[in-house]
Amino acid sequence: MLGTSINPIKTASSSPSCCSSSYEKRMETMLSLTAFDNCNNSVPFLFSRSKLHCSKTLVTKLPGVRFQVSPGSKFRVFCESKTQELQIRRCSPLLEKVSLSSNDAVVSDEWKAVPDIWRSSAEKYGDRVAVVDPYHDPPSTMTYIQLEQEILDFAEGLRLIGLKPEDKLALFADNSSRWLVADQGIMAMGAINVVRGSRSAVEELLHIYNHSESVGLVVDNPEFFNRLAGTFCSKATMRFIVLLWGEKSCLATGETQGVPIFSYREIMELGRESRVGLTDSHDARQGYIYEAIGSDDVATLVYTSGTTDNPKGVMLTHKNLLHQIRNLWDVVPAEAGDRFLSMLPSWHAYERACEYFIFTHGIEQEYTTVRNLKDDLRHYQPHYLISVPLVYETLYSGIQKQIYTSSTARKFIALTFIRVSLAYMDLKRIYEGLCLTRDQKQPSYVVSMLEWLWARIIAAILWPLHVLAKKLVYEKIHSAIGISKAGISGGGSLPMHIDKFFEAIGVKLQNGYGLTESSPVIAARRPNCNVLGSVGHPIQHTE
Repeated sequence: MLGTSINPIKTASSSPSCCSSSYEKRMETMLSLTAFDNCNNSVPFLFSRSKLHCSKTLVTKLPGVRFQVSPGSKFRVFCESKTQELQIRRCSPLLEKVSLSSNDAVVSDEWKAVPDIWRSSAEKYGDRVAVVDPYHDPPSTMTYIQLEQEILDFAEGLRLIGLKPEDKLALFADNSSRWLVADQGIMAMGAINVVRGSRSAVEELLHIYNHSESVGLVVDNPEFFNRLAGTFCSKATMRFIVLLWGEKSCLATGETQGVPIFSYREIMELGRESRVGLTDSHDARQGYIYEAIGSDDVATLVYTSGTTDNPKGVMLTHKNLLHQIRNLWDVVPAEAGDRFLSMLPSWHAYERACEYFIFTHGIEQEYTTVRNLKDDLRHYQPHYLISVPLVYETLYSGIQKQIYTSSTARKFIALTFIRVSLAYMDLKRIYEGLCLTRDQKQPSYVVSMLEWLWARIIAAILWPLHVLAKKLVYEKIHSAIGISKAGISGGGSLPMHIDKFFEAIGVKLQNGYGLTESSPVIAARRPNCNVLGSVGHPIQHTE
């Protein structure tokens, strides 16, 4: 209904004796009609006196607008209009290609936004398992098709509860399959997620929430929310709260002061029902204007650790993250069916970019925790582990402890074989030209040849013992930790003795370097040029 205000500018007596007929013919009455709609338009109309007397209904050229006129000494004008404001929907171009196509938009098959990768992966890898999350309640396993649909449902559910394109939404949660769905669902509907984990201090999280101008909160579980509730409800403005895991009945609802709270299931059900309705009804789709998310649009705000002051928010665009997705294969040549074990905080730029990348190659990702890492390495036998140096140091300490607590004979044999393999690999790096030196002066040709010949001869002598060590010792270590293709290390300095140890036992470690601001990988060692002590070559298109 369109509300109206009618202001007579000039009126005349209805008695014919008060004015001549020629005057009546010339008499015109102007009405100023102000229509109160969302645009606050003021529309003037001009009617002749005679038309007001002879007509009871006036039809304008505006669609759906009619005037009812009461003849007599005074008249009234009523305006009724059934107008509907078109809502703008931002969509990930390839992921929601059908919606954009219905709006006559030209959509290419090239990735323009991060969530576009799920359409490609669903088409290529369909019923392959994408994620296994065994330690949450309920445990979950999703194929690539199921994961794509979950992301679409979550995005639609967020639209329905009032999240708008370019709104900031705080996502404070730890690594899980639902974190991934929430992260990608927020991006897919054109909003910007502000990410952090549950281990941060409450005051730090409050600073991030308010500084980023977030409008709502997606939180991991009831226990975490209850820790935040008192501070957030008194010092932050929240449009809504979404709970990823657990039941709403466990929340400290007395603190929320009327803020709507939605469970993960409720968001998914809202989104699923709305998507079905939009698919089945052409008229329902006509109520929206669909716009594509641009590559240069901000996708996420990642707050750095804040070692010098409060955390600073790094603005990463879809284009920044897509650069990583397109160029990390040179470092990690993943193949469909490869298993990855995920345990780092998923909000961290390093883990996050690597996860986006590996899902474009049809891998299977298992979520684990620090407590369950040892058992999951043995159980899942991952092809790759993407982690930080501390994890590899922990594995090294565990292997050393196992050796030193064994019998004297076993300990002697194992330590001897490891020393032989360390020497063999040092020599092998020399004759393969992969030995890093601090001396920038190039040695003479004769010296180089003598070094090469000496390294080759000694390595040939040690080689049989190294092969025997693989059979007697290293195979048992491999069966305990998996990592059959490579362990990727970043986010800190990898100690040289750790690097050399894993090389000696036949577990390839590839070290890298990056910054959150570069989204994040700048350089990394390649499988075919794995120079210990370095962080490798810059990845493509890095200046």
